[in-house]
Amino acid sequence: MQGSLAGIRVVDFSHQIAGPYASKLLRDAGAEVIKVEPTSGDPLRHWRASEPDIHAESSALFDFLNAGKRSWLGDPDTPGVRELIAGADLVIEAHGLETDTGPRLDLAGFRTTSPALVTLSITPYGLTGPWADRKATEFTLQAESGSLGLRGLMGKEPFQAGGRLAEWAAGTYGAVAALGALLSARQTGHGEAIDLSILETANMIFTNFSDTLNRLMNGGVEDPPHAFLGQSVETPSIEPTLDGYVGFCTNSRQQFSDFLLLIDRPDLRADEELAQFAGRLMRFEEWSAIIADWLSARPTEEIIEKASLLRIPVAPVCNGQTVQSHPHLEQRGVFLSSADGQFIQPRRPYQIAHTPPPSPEPAPRLGEHTGEAFSAPAPPRVAGVRGGLPLAGLRILDLTAWWAGPSASHVLACLGAEVIHVEAIQRPDGMRMVGGMVAAHFPDWWEASPHFLQANTNKLGLTVDLNDPRGKGILEDLIPHCDAVVENFTPRVLDNFGLGWEKIQDLNPRISMMRMPAFGLSGPWRDNTGFAQTMEQLSGLAWVTGHADDQPRIPRGPCDPIAGMHAAFAFLVTRLDSSESDAGLHVESTMVESALNVAAEQVLEWSAYGHLLERDGNRSVLAAPQGLYPCADGQAGAEIWLALSICSDDQWRALRACLDDPAWAESADFDTRAGRRRYHDALDRELRAWTAQHSRPVLIEKLRAAGIPASEVANPSTLYASNPQFRARGYFERTPHPTVGALPLPSLPFRFAGIEHWLRKPAPTLGEDNDRILSELLGLSESALKELRAAGVIGQRPEGL
Repeated sequence: MQGSLAGIRVVDFSHQIAGPYASKLLRDAGAEVIKVEPTSGDPLRHWRASEPDIHAESSALFDFLNAGKRSWLGDPDTPGVRELIAGADLVIEAHGLETDTGPRLDLAGFRTTSPALVTLSITPYGLTGPWADRKATEFTLQAESGSLGLRGLMGKEPFQAGGRLAEWAAGTYGAVAALGALLSARQTGHGEAIDLSILETANMIFTNFSDTLNRLMNGGVEDPPHAFLGQSVETPSIEPTLDGYVGFCTNSRQQFSDFLLLIDRPDLRADEELAQFAGRLMRFEEWSAIIADWLSARPTEEIIEKASLLRIPVAPVCNGQTVQSHPHLEQRGVFLSSADGQFIQPRRPYQIAHTPPPSPEPAPRLGEHTGEAFSAPAPPRVAGVRGGLPLAGLRILDLTAWWAGPSASHVLACLGAEVIHVEAIQRPDGMRMVGGMVAAHFPDWWEASPHFLQANTNKLGLTVDLNDPRGKGILEDLIPHCDAVVENFTPRVLDNFGLGWEKIQDLNPRISMMRMPAFGLSGPWRDNTGFAQTMEQLSGLAWVTGHADDQPRIPRGPCDPIAGMHAAFAFLVTRLDSSESDAGLHVESTMVESALNVAAEQVLEWSAYGHLLERDGNRSVLAAPQGLYPCADGQAGAEIWLALSICSDDQWRALRACLDDPAWAESADFDTRAGRRRYHDALDRELRAWTAQHSRPVLIEKLRAAGIPASEVANPSTLYASNPQFRARGYFERTPHPTVGALPLPSLPFRFAGIEHWLRKPAPTLGEDNDRILSELLGLSESALKELRAAGVIGQRPEGL
């Protein structure tokens, strides 16, 4: 099978979501995965969100995450398990969340015995740093990462992103990291130790580089005097309609202008304050009334039809039930029956060589394969020299824009590929326009977008106008010099330029092409525009985000990097392809199907048990009590919040001790998680009265000393300065940029033991490498370059400024 990981052998010791999702991605791509479980089995075997306090006989979530794997009973010291490890290419561990006490492995010892072995550790904070041993939940990690500090109505209690998204995203990043390391091990015979932090993952996907943006809003100074960014919600976003909700996003000025046309208010186009995100927040009630006046009188389907004609990103706001009947997803066959027919699940989110993803396999019974060896023979070990990056020597033509596509090509650049990011002075990458927020400090403000600065580090910059025949000719002349093309336009764009897969193959039969359309290359929505917000609205992620007494709210951005990592994973599968073909491969990885995979639990719960997952503010079926509690160092409307999670009865007893065992806490109603969930409102009233009498630092120190997950709700604008864990692990890195200087930028949420830094080169200024690329690769003379510059085919400044 083209684009397969056949022959890759994985031993997975992980529980919960992150580790199993990483190994699921590997298994779905053809790797052989053996899951090692204790005699009691992975706790997820008995988990149902609909009945969290019972020991269920089966679990749709477990079956989804572990389909096609094999199950061994044992532990790292079991002789047969040690033999498995000795023959494996990759070993996965994940532990530390909630009450998970999965095995801690002697990974260094495994690598000593097997020098080509790759190990992947997924933990809350990473294996190093002052916080490495802290207890945590997804909720407290979201609080510490800056996620909660950005999300919420102004003056109200902020809220988490629902759906355990940081765990799913960590699994995706882990799978990408594993393939990069496996590729290096295949080339050199030397393995790698991967150390992935869920805290860093949460910061990467949720906070929109707020620390960097705040520095830029302060003029790029080393110690910003102001923290400008606070919690907010986007608008227009999810809005009530006559028969439900509809979701929009207006990331560009043009999209907002078209939205005003949609709601029959073109007269507001001259209102510069409303045209700005901050201005709409300042006039939130007035603006909300304006859009409600039009939207609430019309059905959702009519609104979507009209908005789509205007090319405004729009979607219905779906949940675990309604998403299954979306006509585009139905026509593309996105949802499949599980192997046993007990539930519906999303298919693998990518296709290689135009081949539909395989049908779901059954999940293993506990210990079903104990004693069975890997079926694939151990691969021959290469005796090579350690050093270099796994994708060194690979050249990628990057036609992506905004964040999803650039995040995919960014991780490939970090892994060593030479990535040429292509824009036009007539149409720069749309993400550059975010720099307009800091135009007062940076005359070349298009070089000061935090997203662009991070997602395009390590790349070269080329401008070329594809609407000019000379520009299109340049791109066609570059293709034979490249190993891959990556793009995330709607399908019609490259078709209109005559640059589809067939043409690119004609120009270079050995080139691969990765396409990242929002909705795929087929189906009635194929040419609809979509951004992260659109995916969050349609997939159900927004349905489970927000307070129970409020409307659905978007998580605000994570579907961009999540889509990027799924696409990067699919691309790396083609680099590890075990087939002998030299022909390039076509990869289609869609944003919407990536989002549906990380939102899968909603569809699983509905189709298996008839249970509709709903938003519940900051609460969780995994912990009770869990929430935000105001502390004495805040005030009404400007609270200082403590994030608290009680995951077990032992932690509840520890909390009672911290409270000095008040009489109200002695009630037997609170002795179990089920009881504490049932009486959560009463618990919250008592806990809020207690926290309001103490400062947050005092409470955090006391609670953590008792082994209770408790955290501040961190200010996302000041994390580089305030978070010692990030600094100790080198998560923020600096590369000197000619416009903004050497700002600290988030790198990647995982570390390789053999790589000191991920960021080697700053993001390119517009057209920075035009002359180098066109002269070195195409042999263009200085006179030819001068002519192209004069004609605007290439350039280094946005046209019209």
